Amino acid sequence: MSADDPAKAAFRYPCDRCGALLRFAPGQDHLRCTHCGHEQDIPPAAAEKRAKALEELDLHQALGQLLPANAIEETRVVTCHACGAQITFDADSHAGTCPFCATPVVVDTGAHRHIKPQALIPFRITEAEAHEAMTGWLGRLWFAPSGLRDYARRGRRLDGLYVPYWTFDAESETDYSGLRGIYYYETRTVMVTVNGKRQPRQQQVRKVRWTPVQGRVRRFFDDLLVMGATSLPRRHADGLAPWDLGGLQPYSPDYLAGFRAEGYTVELAQAFALAREQMDRIIAQDIRRDIGGNEQQIHHAETRLSGETFKHILLPVWMAAYRYRGRSYRFVVNGQSGKIQGERPWSAWKIALAVLGLVLIAAVAAYLSR
Repeated sequence: MSADDPAKAAFRYPCDRCGALLRFAPGQDHLRCTHCGHEQDIPPAAAEKRAKALEELDLHQALGQLLPANAIEETRVVTCHACGAQITFDADSHAGTCPFCATPVVVDTGAHRHIKPQALIPFRITEAEAHEAMTGWLGRLWFAPSGLRDYARRGRRLDGLYVPYWTFDAESETDYSGLRGIYYYETRTVMVTVNGKRQPRQQQVRKVRWTPVQGRVRRFFDDLLVMGATSLPRRHADGLAPWDLGGLQPYSPDYLAGFRAEGYTVELAQAFALAREQMDRIIAQDIRRDIGGNEQQIHHAETRLSGETFKHILLPVWMAAYRYRGRSYRFVVNGQSGKIQGERPWSAWKIALAVLGLVLIAAVAAYLSR
């Protein structure tokens, strides 16, 4: 096995038997020749290497640009001007199609200096399995254009892409003050109409008794995930969860053989701000549970974080982007679990026919009832 200059992130693995290119085989621990089918094993990472690769990095050092040189790398990327994705291409590729929006792109010589990935989850779902999941999902959408489903079934291959993510760890301690609400009931007399006559009736009215409270909650956040790119809609990325991060392996270019990797466009500081929003929502839930009662009001919360660390990881996604009748449709499949997300396509003709059918059914029912 040989590798070109890693500074260009373009790795080529010739087959020992015929010299053709090797490709990582999803769900396996080896590379497979695309020409003769010969397989070569990926050496398993030693326990020390695995532990080192999965170590957390100090967040404040990174934000102050004080990370060691071996944590930084430079890769050759192309930026899609339609959706903004940054994608690594093979050194021999000079043109291609953006896997996110199906826009043709031409590879330039741009370089991207960034924090290198520490670990990744290898693909476990094959392209055939991902394609079957996608077409099955489209087939279950009643109002999807039939032409798009047929086009997807016989369409181009899916792109296997490693998508960048950040994970964050932190200890949190939050002092809060607020109100605890306890329900109680009062009986009151109301007038109601019974058989055309006004009559008094007793009614239970719920009220809330508020009591001032204050306290402290603590939580350790472990591997809070934030997507490191904006090219994929966040609702699609969130919909691919959960990820089993127990499957993380030390980063090795072997796993990228035959695949592409997207460079992160969400910088570390921005990603941590998004992680803080997640933390604040979870802490608010903790405070409400700690307050107890039937209702809660949070008037003040002051959170102190310590031990903030992070990792840069890559997660596997099968992706298809189709242009159909002037519109672009994207579908993504979790390369570990097979879970699928996509942009729901609608057929105006099918919707119109369904509405017409309902109108006809209502008209027939009304005629029969008369």
